[in-house]
Amino acid sequence: MPRDIPIGNGRLLINFDSRYQIRDFYYPHVGDENHSAGHPFHFGVWCDGQTSWASGDDWTRSLDYLDETLVTDVHLEHKGLQLSLRCQDAVDFYETIYLRRIYLTNQADHPREVRLFFHHDFYINGFELGDTAYFNPDLNAILHYKENRYFLINCLKPDHTGMSDFAIGVKGIGGAEGTWRDAEGDGVLGRNPIAQGSVDSTLAAHLHVGPQETVECYYWICVDDRYEGVKTLNKLVLEKHPRTLLHRTAAFWKLWVNKDEYDFGPLSADILRLYKRSLLILRTQIDANGAILAANDSDITQFARDTYSYVWPRDGALVAYALDLAGYNQISTDFFLWCYKVITRYGYFLHKYNPDGSAGSSWHPWIVHGEPQLPIQEDETALVVWALWKHFDKYRDIEMVRPLYRDLIIRAGQWMTEYRTPHTGLPLPSYDLWEERRGILAWTVGATYGGLIAAANFAHSFGEEDLAVEFRDAAAHMKEGTDTYLWQAQWNRFVRMIQFDADGNCLPDPTMDASVVGLFLFGMYEADAPKIVATVEAMRQRLWIKTDVGGLARYENDYYHQVSHDLANVPGNPWFLSTLWLAQYEIAQARSVTELEEALPFLEWCVQHALPSGVLAEQVNPYNDDPLSVSPLTWSHASFVTCVIKYLDKLSSLSPCPTCGQPLYTKECRKLERDRNHYALHRMPEAVLPQAPG
Repeated sequence: MPRDIPIGNGRLLINFDSRYQIRDFYYPHVGDENHSAGHPFHFGVWCDGQTSWASGDDWTRSLDYLDETLVTDVHLEHKGLQLSLRCQDAVDFYETIYLRRIYLTNQADHPREVRLFFHHDFYINGFELGDTAYFNPDLNAILHYKENRYFLINCLKPDHTGMSDFAIGVKGIGGAEGTWRDAEGDGVLGRNPIAQGSVDSTLAAHLHVGPQETVECYYWICVDDRYEGVKTLNKLVLEKHPRTLLHRTAAFWKLWVNKDEYDFGPLSADILRLYKRSLLILRTQIDANGAILAANDSDITQFARDTYSYVWPRDGALVAYALDLAGYNQISTDFFLWCYKVITRYGYFLHKYNPDGSAGSSWHPWIVHGEPQLPIQEDETALVVWALWKHFDKYRDIEMVRPLYRDLIIRAGQWMTEYRTPHTGLPLPSYDLWEERRGILAWTVGATYGGLIAAANFAHSFGEEDLAVEFRDAAAHMKEGTDTYLWQAQWNRFVRMIQFDADGNCLPDPTMDASVVGLFLFGMYEADAPKIVATVEAMRQRLWIKTDVGGLARYENDYYHQVSHDLANVPGNPWFLSTLWLAQYEIAQARSVTELEEALPFLEWCVQHALPSGVLAEQVNPYNDDPLSVSPLTWSHASFVTCVIKYLDKLSSLSPCPTCGQPLYTKECRKLERDRNHYALHRMPEAVLPQAPG
């Protein structure tokens, strides 16, 4: 089930599913530890003698955010009970406090008592062994704790602070489903004061609502490593009032996402909305220590008993690149400093990492057929160096790069230079970006070329010309090998992978794979190079989904979450990532505004297939558009941000002002208020401006 609305602040991340149930509760790192282990927290009402959970089929739900914020805007309605609720959820932008404001409307023409139920199914530190939950009479609050993790739960009603009723008990033992069952029937909770082991709790807020009246209620969870910590946070909520914390959090995110006040020119309002939503969702997936997580949807554990809650240096590098393009260089700086701490002394990154920098789980073996091998994906090392150069070239952050230069950049550059086959110049075999096959991959070759050129640029900038020449020569040799071996004239395109047999014969893999775009994305070839044009056209013809959903598959006969074997029409599920690679190609090769507009349908495709909240999954069902695999996928949102900025930058170069000759859509000219007069003087006539789609 997708995570429709994530909210967080870099230390506390909470995910809701499509039925408005809390499903993931991460602290103290984004992605680690998950204190709900994917189990739902129920939310419901009791009215007129019956209990109804908001996750039920008798409710209509609309899950979204308040515009330009990480504050949710959730609408719930039960026509049978004549009740509607509007909920706003947020994690305070600074403190580890989760807050919810509920506007409850009685749609009936007579007064009623309505009881709100909030259920908590904690698995502290990811498992239920040894948990404790108890009612604290001094605070009139419920606490869950284990070791150094504390969760304090409280509420504020119109008439007084604190809950009206509570239940604390065991779950999963002797057939007990949990205290949420205690809320059903008469709506009266048992008030057991404490339980240990596998436990849960339910809090009730009793509200009296007049006919057609709306009342307001607040609910919150404070999280800390100490009892005194959650007690202090609870005091803060009460003293400032939860309304104030919600307001300041909404204001912070509005300020954050509008830091540069761009005018997005001809791009549609829908594209602009998804751009800003993508930036905000990216921020929820990034830990305060700089770790950039791939995704934090715990439902994926049903597939392989593991998650995407890891840092893949490749994903992180491309997310950091997108953030740099968008002007959020401090976040990318934190990521590069994080990378500096975890790179091996040999100059390469491991498969993946936990948010705290420790090595993550892996399925890449260290030995195959009795022969040792490096269980890595070389593009992960290369792309960190590539993205770091892009960062440095844009921001000239010399003091930040100085400690990274020797131990990360040069060490990685020397390793990439050495980790090659001498006679071909190509990288030695490693695992592909899809983590499924080992060989010499077009994507990896393109990324490594980009990484070597970046290392050469750094060496030249720091005055070590001998290293710069060494890295550039290695890159040039690599391009020669690419032309010789990865280009297959028989198919008039580059192939995704080659291998060599024992006799040295080249064995090309003919499977069409969208990742061949790595050969132009990182600078080895220009997008309009004939070999790239031929390859991308073949990719478009063979990987485009021929259903009403559309989109581009990642490769032919893709098994991962496969829903169809009609390979002629559905070679695989459409991925946001691969579809956006087509957009990047159209942007890069455009030589006129008209050609540039060829990229817009791919951006609009993402808008159309996002969840109503703006969340982008990894892939979607090719027949009914349902999200598949993890959702949100951080890389999907980063790719959308990258495409939007590259589109505007390309438009700038293609649309000079007829009066002064300067680019129309530079960052300075896109200021909404401060430069409004300047922009009015330097804009093209309306008839010349490209029109927004529709």
